[in-house]
Amino acid sequence: MGVLKVLEGDILGRIVVLNHEKMVLGRHPNCEIVIDNAAVSRRHAQFLENHGTYYVEDLQSRNGTLVNGDRIEGRTELHDADLVKVCDVLMRFHSVLPPSVDRMTKTAPSETQQFKDETARVKRPAPPRSTTELPKVEIDDSNAAVLSSLDASSVTHISLKVQPEAKLSAVLAITRALGTAIEVSDVLPRILDSLFQVFPPADQGVVLLRDADTDLMIVKAAKSRNSESSDSVRVSQTIINKAIDTGQAFLSADAGSDERFDSSQSISDLRIRSLMCAPMVGKDGTTLGVIQIDSRSSSPGFVPDDLEILIAVACQAAAVVEKAVLYERAEKLRDLERQLDFATQIQLGFLPTERPQVAGYEFFHYYEAAQSVGGDFFDYVPLPENHIAITLGDVAGKGVPAALMMARLYSDARYHLLVQQAAGKSLSALNQDVVHGGHGHRFVTYAGLILDTANHRLCLANAGHLPPLLKRADGSVDKLGVEQASLPLGVELGLQYEEVCLTLDPGDAIVLYTDGVTEATDNRQELYGTKRLIQHLSESPAGIEEVGQRLIETVEQFCDGRAQRDDICLLCFRRLPESE
Repeated sequence: MGVLKVLEGDILGRIVVLNHEKMVLGRHPNCEIVIDNAAVSRRHAQFLENHGTYYVEDLQSRNGTLVNGDRIEGRTELHDADLVKVCDVLMRFHSVLPPSVDRMTKTAPSETQQFKDETARVKRPAPPRSTTELPKVEIDDSNAAVLSSLDASSVTHISLKVQPEAKLSAVLAITRALGTAIEVSDVLPRILDSLFQVFPPADQGVVLLRDADTDLMIVKAAKSRNSESSDSVRVSQTIINKAIDTGQAFLSADAGSDERFDSSQSISDLRIRSLMCAPMVGKDGTTLGVIQIDSRSSSPGFVPDDLEILIAVACQAAAVVEKAVLYERAEKLRDLERQLDFATQIQLGFLPTERPQVAGYEFFHYYEAAQSVGGDFFDYVPLPENHIAITLGDVAGKGVPAALMMARLYSDARYHLLVQQAAGKSLSALNQDVVHGGHGHRFVTYAGLILDTANHRLCLANAGHLPPLLKRADGSVDKLGVEQASLPLGVELGLQYEEVCLTLDPGDAIVLYTDGVTEATDNRQELYGTKRLIQHLSESPAGIEEVGQRLIETVEQFCDGRAQRDDICLLCFRRLPESE
């Protein structure tokens, strides 16, 4: 099992065990390896394991990832004793845990990862039992004589007068069973089994839980002491409704002999002599379900003390139900997290991992989604005769819907660029796809450039995107193609996009960006804005690497720790001066 030992940095001496196939390192608290350093990107790099071989991959980070002093592009295999550097943090990779390392000093990747590991060791809940596996439950709508009632939330102690030792022992057994239970489908039948031990007069019992989707009470467990009649359990709808509506537990006496029910044939059929029903009340006072048991024997039935015991059991059962719901939600969140993690890898796989190597030019790009996945994208598309297409787009919205649309646009845009080999024509064809794509009212801003690297001629077409900026060698900054820019993709069918062309002089640089840069806000809700962007570019150094790095740092400093609201995508390139 591979490990990382931190040699330099804020977490000096920390040992990180690479015990998962993929572990992401970054500033975001959801990363498996968290480094709280402003210079580290939110999702900076990831460590991968495949059949015993380990790799490190830079995730389009701002400051890059170094292996043995060299900045990596894409995925790089790790060998024993390799040095991995992320900003100020220097780590040595070991394919196995070094003998010199005290195994008791190993630290978990993060608190988030600790939670993942712990929950992974817990058995996942089995699917709920089908109601067809339960005895048939018949609901009776007749009234029943109520002998005693108690507020289910007011019982703070149990007074045991009849068989106190047996009842207390059974209640403790139920409590132990519920304390370790996380699967409602397993524990509810056990509750009924235990209640039948506590209450010898009990003949039949049933547990109903509220369905979150329909808000109806659904039978989740049923039991009959007499095996011959176990195929049918009958309950009183009147008592159940009263327990649900009032939050009270009820004890009813011989309903069949009550003069109010002489004309009720159903009561006679039920032959109920004594019945108890207690609601399962959650911490917030919501009734989660009910437990009902009844006796059909002519011998003395249930007494008020019994009702207190049933309430205590119902309270414990309610806690189990709430715990099971929380566990189910945690499982769903973990599943969603895994899916989003996978979607992030797919999306990053679309984006270029390496910068173009073009004689006389230098490139820089940066991408960071506001959520796990985003709608911003960029691309480099090599074309014939020393041409290269450079694109950048922004799908309206964030998250999974925007990312799905981005994935389709990425491939469609490449296709039209390869076919048309012209900025305006390819953009017009792409617009037709978006209009007919059935994306509803979702639109896309998009800037497409084609650079002739031999003649240094640049042609631009703009579909509603923020105007690219031209930074000249003398420091002046101009907006490009403002008059020729047209509507975003997907707004109007048959739109023809115009081009604007220019020649790049030595030292000229082009800056493409999305609104995640200009609409970044500080703690006073003030926007970073285009004016600040232009001023920063005019004062920044000439080198394109420094231009891009310093711009991202400036935006982060402006936000002063405020959460990123939108995806950020930045793409810059420069024609090198003749002297370089």
